[in-house]
Amino acid sequence: MKGEFIENLPKIYGMYTGGFLIFILLMAALEQMGVHADTIGILFVAFTVFIYAAIGWLSRTMQVDAYYVAGRQVPTVFNGMATAADWMSGASFVAMAGGIYFGGHGYLAFVVGWTGGYVLVAALMAPYLRKFGCYTVPDFIGTRYGGNLARFFAVVVLTVASFTYVTAQINATGTIASRALQVPFEVGVWFGLLGILLCSMLGGMRAVTWTQVAQYIVLIIAYLVPVFWMSNKQGFGLVPQLVYGEAVMRITELEQLHGLGSLDAVEGAKKGLKALSVPFVAAGTDALSSWKFVTLVLCMMAGTASLPHILMRYFTTPSVKAARQSVAWSLFFIFLLYFTAPALATFTKLQVLDPNLATGIIGKAITEVQALEWIQKWSNVGFLQIIDANGDGLLQLNEFFMRGDIVVLATPEIAGLPYVISGLVAAGGMAAAMSTADGLLLAIANALSHDLYYKIIDPNAETRKRLLVARILLLGIGAVGAFVASLKLTSILGAVAWAFDFACSGLFFPIVLGIWWKRANRAGALAGMLCGFVAGSLYLYWVAPAFLGNEPWIGIDHLRFGIIGMPVSLIAMVVVTLMTEEPDAETQAMVDEIRVPAGKTVLSSTH
Repeated sequence: MKGEFIENLPKIYGMYTGGFLIFILLMAALEQMGVHADTIGILFVAFTVFIYAAIGWLSRTMQVDAYYVAGRQVPTVFNGMATAADWMSGASFVAMAGGIYFGGHGYLAFVVGWTGGYVLVAALMAPYLRKFGCYTVPDFIGTRYGGNLARFFAVVVLTVASFTYVTAQINATGTIASRALQVPFEVGVWFGLLGILLCSMLGGMRAVTWTQVAQYIVLIIAYLVPVFWMSNKQGFGLVPQLVYGEAVMRITELEQLHGLGSLDAVEGAKKGLKALSVPFVAAGTDALSSWKFVTLVLCMMAGTASLPHILMRYFTTPSVKAARQSVAWSLFFIFLLYFTAPALATFTKLQVLDPNLATGIIGKAITEVQALEWIQKWSNVGFLQIIDANGDGLLQLNEFFMRGDIVVLATPEIAGLPYVISGLVAAGGMAAAMSTADGLLLAIANALSHDLYYKIIDPNAETRKRLLVARILLLGIGAVGAFVASLKLTSILGAVAWAFDFACSGLFFPIVLGIWWKRANRAGALAGMLCGFVAGSLYLYWVAPAFLGNEPWIGIDHLRFGIIGMPVSLIAMVVVTLMTEEPDAETQAMVDEIRVPAGKTVLSSTH
């Protein structure tokens, strides 16, 4: 039965894609028949979440191997799609274009870093971790270095990094739910959490894998359609990714025409909103700007290669060779979205600024702008604000405040596209955030249940009890994550950057050196994890809170504190390793073995 399912995957997901396209056409027909826009938005989100929940239910399992690593049967192309969905988080889908929209090309450091991180994963980690045969990243750390303390330290770093990341995803689902259902954001996060748990709780990695493939199909369609539509509507051509340079030049002209201004933006900033009064190419070419770009790229690259929920995806492939091929497919599917994000940000900003377009709002009467339906809808849920700062009754660049997190979600309405496209984008954003949240919650719950509970607290626990503990942890962690997300402590992109910095500060060098340096030992790994994680965390505590008034050291702000944690981790690990006894011959032979592509996995399947 399992073999038949795997063999029929192209047919199954082909039918699913066709069914989803038919659903889009049905929603378009309902819109033409006069069905209210809010109803269409709710139908889009509800239908897709129902499909994901159904896949999660059908994939339920009580087998340990299936729950933790999907039975190690996932084909390379589908694992690449699942990994891309796991990766296309709320930050990539919902917040990335918003960051570029407000901050210009400096925010492309996220795209370069996240994509480059997969090169590190392919070259340094994924095939070797697959050959090792572990269930989780702390599983590798604990077995490679020996002892429960190393495993425990890895669990702590994993939990902090993944929890920070999952709050960003729940934040994204709350943003979408609040708009689609017209409920407060603080209520929307709980609706988002419910959908996330329905996908992952019963089937673990098996359910998450097949759900994520379905979610990738939805999110990539939802991301590409508005960009192609706007490009053609604005007369830029059929391939927007290659022609948006002309739109950037037009935006620069319009910003100069409207005047960037210098009015006080305190009122908007208090609500976490941003004004449009930042040049689209705001990132400078001076040495400090270049340094900040490079350091952010490095943190995002190393963070990508350290994030447990990403590395876990390559534990599910049938072989070491398949793990390597799967990384290549992951990069291809990720490229489709990242190559498009700058174009989306550009065309959306042009829709707002250009007075020649029907959707342009800058320079128009504020009363006229406030009467627009999309302005009212987003204002009602607290994501948008207009302030007539100079009292002239006309909307200036720096009088329009918006959360960067809603740029992609609001794009179809801003561009005057049919509301069915807004519903599609909302469904895509929900798919992106849910897919990553599923993987993150699973990474945390699996690490706590397998590495902390089973390996340290109760090694004799039965399978049923282990999986019950994992599911209870999934519920508890999700609930705490929803509560923290409701507090709006930072933006989606900010929370994601913190997660990457935590991960690379504590885990990057212990994992890499554990694979590539036979001399690396337990004492060195403990020192590397502890010193790197603590150094990075203390720097974040010192520099992040604005009320302390502390200036970032040489431009290393709260988005890139991994640049502090990683060198400390490396130095501590190397120095302590060389000062202490080398690992035994068996451990060194194991390290040699994991770098040989052929042969059986190092750990047994009953591990």
